[in-house]
Amino acid sequence: MGQWTYKVVYVDYRGRISCEGVETLIGNNERRSAFVRRYFDSIGRDGWELSSNQPLTANSAYYVFKRPAQDGDYADQPAAAQETPTTPPPTTSTEGAGPTIESV
Repeated sequence: MGQWTYKVVYVDYRGRISCEGVETLIGNNERRSAFVRRYFDSIGRDGWELSSNQPLTANSAYYVFKRPAQDGDYADQPAAAQETPTTPPPTTSTEGAGPTIESV
């Protein structure tokens, strides 16, 4: 089974979309439906598909998009860190009198 990455988008239908700290505002004389469709089309071209939505008020909702995970999608977990062992290497100290200090 493949892994997915997710994008949560907050939509305020009065003219503001917020996603991962980036704000998108409605254009001059742009219809609200065209504004949301334009944004959704742009992330759809990047491979995101709508997974679910959660209405908040009559004018706002959260939308969750997903796509198959790609390299770099998990910024908090670099690829090299995923392959490192989770147990520290055994110590080779021959001193038996003091406490063992392990480096992590």
